[in-house]
Amino acid sequence: MNDPAGWKPREIDPSETGIGASVSDLVEYLDGFDVTETLTKEKALVFRGFGVTPDTLEQVLDQLVPNRLAYLHGNSPRTKVGQHLYTSTEYPAEFTISMHNELSYASRWPTRLLFFCEIAAPVGGATPVVDAALWLDLLDPEVRTAFAGGVRYQQNLHDGVGLGKSWQDTFETDRRADVESFLAETGADWRWTAGGLRVSQVRPATIRHPSTGAEVWFNQADQWHPAALGDDTAAALAQIMPPEELPQSVTFADGEPIPDEYVFQVRDRALQAAVDVDWRPGDLLLIDNVLVGHGRRPYTGERRVLVAMSD
Repeated sequence: MNDPAGWKPREIDPSETGIGASVSDLVEYLDGFDVTETLTKEKALVFRGFGVTPDTLEQVLDQLVPNRLAYLHGNSPRTKVGQHLYTSTEYPAEFTISMHNELSYASRWPTRLLFFCEIAAPVGGATPVVDAALWLDLLDPEVRTAFAGGVRYQQNLHDGVGLGKSWQDTFETDRRADVESFLAETGADWRWTAGGLRVSQVRPATIRHPSTGAEVWFNQADQWHPAALGDDTAAALAQIMPPEELPQSVTFADGEPIPDEYVFQVRDRALQAAVDVDWRPGDLLLIDNVLVGHGRRPYTGERRVLVAMSD
């Protein structure tokens, strides 16, 4: 793992712990391990060399991410593979996934994420992580001031056919009443449309960690912005639909457009400061989802990383 910003996740392996190199040894070690205190201090932890497999993952999940959450209101394409266990983002392998805090656009987000590497890509595929307080510090004062009022996210979720995700996949139900009940508690504006569901919500651009008080960059404006699609894709979509009809879009909280150069700065400075976690099969990466943003480097070959979330 490189550490261009002077910080990197703490690596925990058999040599560091002085215990055996099996899953049962890791489970026994975690019995006396204060996960909350250590994770708050270190921000991210890598457990390596314990031979964790998909068949033995569950017993580790119970200790590192208790009270696992469903991926409700998530905009990223995933496959559910177990009880609140999902594949990591299924964007095409050739693309970089920029840094973000999971579900930072939603009314409720997980406090922890646990990634498990089942298959490591032969080339590339690292998970970059960035100190979210550093991310905020790296932005120009002009950008920080512009975002001070927060951002407005908008989703157009189709009814089974269309671009992006359906509302059924997003909320893991086909019952409109369940979706309405969920959204009623979020403070979002929403309405059913002829083709599906439109959701609009204002969220902060920064928050403070509940334990440390550190202010961190905590929004996904750069990922939701049309400029993030790339010039060719954005131009093609502009020919067939206005911005408000896109599967997802973002503005400042008052509805004013966010300049392209702002989202490029947010995206690029985080990626430049990120620390790459290079995967080996059996690795586990646990992150504090407020203190640390994460992404994905491009890769070739087969790669399978699973993720679980916890409050």
